[in-house]
Amino acid sequence: MKEMYPKKGRVILHVDMNSFYASVEMAYDPSLKGKPLAIAGNVEERRGIIVTCSYEARKFGVKTTMPLWEAKKLCPQLIVKKPNFERYRAASIGMFTILRNYTNLVEPVSIDEGYMDITHSYELGSPIEIAQNIQKRIYEQLDLPCSIGVAPNKFLAKMASDMKKPMGITILRKRDIPSVLWPLPTDEMHGVGKKTAEKLRTIGIHTIGDLAKAHELQLKALLGINGVRLKERANGIDFRPVDPESVEEFKSIGNSTTLPMDVSHQQELFQVLDSLAETVSIRMKRKNVLAATVGITIRYKDRKTITRSKKLENPIQQQEDIAANAKQLLLKHWNGDPVRLLGITGYDLVEQDSAYKQLDLFTYEKDAKKEPLLKTLSNLRDKYGKSIIETAGSHKEDPADVGTATSFNKDFLRSFPNKHQEEE
Repeated sequence: MKEMYPKKGRVILHVDMNSFYASVEMAYDPSLKGKPLAIAGNVEERRGIIVTCSYEARKFGVKTTMPLWEAKKLCPQLIVKKPNFERYRAASIGMFTILRNYTNLVEPVSIDEGYMDITHSYELGSPIEIAQNIQKRIYEQLDLPCSIGVAPNKFLAKMASDMKKPMGITILRKRDIPSVLWPLPTDEMHGVGKKTAEKLRTIGIHTIGDLAKAHELQLKALLGINGVRLKERANGIDFRPVDPESVEEFKSIGNSTTLPMDVSHQQELFQVLDSLAETVSIRMKRKNVLAATVGITIRYKDRKTITRSKKLENPIQQQEDIAANAKQLLLKHWNGDPVRLLGITGYDLVEQDSAYKQLDLFTYEKDAKKEPLLKTLSNLRDKYGKSIIETAGSHKEDPADVGTATSFNKDFLRSFPNKHQEEE
């Protein structure tokens, strides 16, 4: 089979589960199969929002992030279920376990999709045979459908997996780019958002082909370095490796502060936690991660130090959520003695896009009044990639933002030379 693989290039698969949450529910309860099904955070309230839906529901016009009342108007027979977080996580683990039977080079992108580098897996069959085998095993063992893109790099594999859903397998070679990709409008390109597409149209770029042939200096003037990168992608150039460790680059994010004097007043300690939570929240937003576990550190006057943490039902990132959980921990574990140092740390970090897909639904419910914005954000992230648009919090000025950049600029933050603040 070795001759079926390139001598110098790579073979990348992008495995994308189809209507994942709805499909998991159907696998758990086969009586739901073939019926219009939707998952929503609050199935009783009008303001509930559709998180995902089956293909049968989509035929009626039901879409992700659509208000529940609107979805039921389009499809009165719609079956709506609350999310089951553990069920989805278990299915995800099962899916990635299957993928790792074919190669160690598996990079999870979110709970329901990932990249694989099968360049050296030729003993297991040709690329198309491996893709077919993976699709078959996931369906037979987990009763879940998926689509797979086969290509020489991650960008093309991602584009390919979107072309046939559900249960599709698409091969996209570089020689196919002019005939397959270039006729498509730019807003169908992974990595191009609605606003970017609008900007491109102002200089006469309407299709991926236009983008591939555009003048580099003109793109750079319009979009900065991202313009050059998009042109490369439009020409099928993408050197990013499949990195199994990408999700593990940072295990925790935290900040602690040594207090100017010993404090034993609860409200003063709460104020310190509010300040620490703000800094931790900003750092999480800049790294595009959420924490599934929150911990606090308490150091007393006698230097005795304790750390306590709690596992959360849903990953969090917002200052108020971090502070609330930290305060609960303080109330539970503080013995009342004067405190010399306090710290907050977020553990078990998950990528922001993954966390949204894992149903940070209750944030959707809380912010239902922002529905049009949420809908736009969700659509852009789902279709064009998690980094195509960032919330204002991603750029909020850090109150401790001084000094020089951290190594490799991984977190886009500054180091904290203030001796009273310690960063994890």
